[in-house]
This record gives sequence, structure tokens and C-alpha cells, in this order.
Amino acid sequence: MTLVLASGSKSRKALLTAAGLSFIADPADLDEAGLMADLQARGSDAASIATELAGQKALTVSRRHSGRIVLGGDSVIAFGAGLLSKCASLDEARILLQRLSGQTHLLVSAAALARDGALLWTHASPCQMTMRKLSPQFLEDYLAQEGEAILSCVGCYHFEGRGAQLFAKVDGDYFSVLGLPLLAVLAQLRKEGFLAS
Repeated sequence: MTLVLASGSKSRKALLTAAGLSFIADPADLDEAGLMADLQARGSDAASIATELAGQKALTVSRRHSGRIVLGGDSVIAFGAGLLSKCASLDEARILLQRLSGQTHLLVSAAALARDGALLWTHASPCQMTMRKLSPQFLEDYLAQEGEAILSCVGCYHFEGRGAQLFAKVDGDYFSVLGLPLLAVLAQLRKEGFLAS
């Protein structure tokens, strides 16, 4: 049986491929910004928001794939009193990274499984990300080398690549930092009988 990934994320696809899972990608077309704003207005925390978004993605796509298990995933970054959004330009990325420099932010990656419009399981994995103090020269070199590719990530870093150089310390699951709590997902897929135990 083939898993359905309700995401177009290159990182999530790479994680599932590396783990040996057979899947197809069918990204959910949700108004994520609207959902996030609504959840924030209701006082939801980062873990609740990431979980809700992952669940909504899985549910939406599961209605298009009868009988199949659908995996939804989402990552949210909380910093200060709010949540971060993706940057629209490298100038915005520079400003964000200057704000995060020398500080700790909370990254929460959540996953959800659904089948036929019913939620089967959700999981949220919080990670404390402590960025080192970035020199202006390093920051300019980083932006020049990474380019607009970092605009696809909320925190403007690909931790599996050059983005690792931004950090002094990380407390949390490595796979969750990359965008998916993979070990928890694999464990649940075994419980669902999708993977051999």
C-alpha cells in the first residue's frame, strides 16, 4: 500500500524516501495563514497550532484518496510573543536572522495521520533552537550562499545543510528540526499495520 503525503515539502519527501517508505505527494491546498491567525486569536500555543495544521492537511487530502493513509505535517516557530512567518525576500530574512541571532526560539513539528476524512493520530514534537551570535560578515555570506531557497523555510534555515552553522545548541529531535517527527510517524504506521513490525 502507498502512503499519501499531504505536503510538497522537499525535506519531508527526503525523510520518507530515506526511511524507505513508498508514497505519493498530494499537497493540501489550505489557507494556512488564515488558519494560523484564527488559532492564535483563540489563544492556541505553537504545539496546538502545528498539530491542527497537520491534522487539517491530512484530513483534507484523505477525502481525495479513499482507503489510503494520509500523512500531514507542519512546523511552527514561536519567538518572543508571537509566531514567525516565512520571509518574502532576502532583506526580510536578514532582519529575521538578526533578531534570532544569540536567542532561543521554539520550533514545533507536528504530524497527523488520517483515512477517509477521519483523523487517526496526531503528534507534536517541540525543539528548543539556540542560535549563536552571528557576525555581520557571516550573515551576509550565509544569505549570499543560500539565496532565495531559505525563503521556503519559516526560520530561514535548512538545518540539514549550511543552516546548521547558525546554531550553538539544539534540544529536541533531529528529524523534527527537519520538519517531521519521523520516528513517531514510523511507530504509528507500524501500529496501523502499514509497516511491518
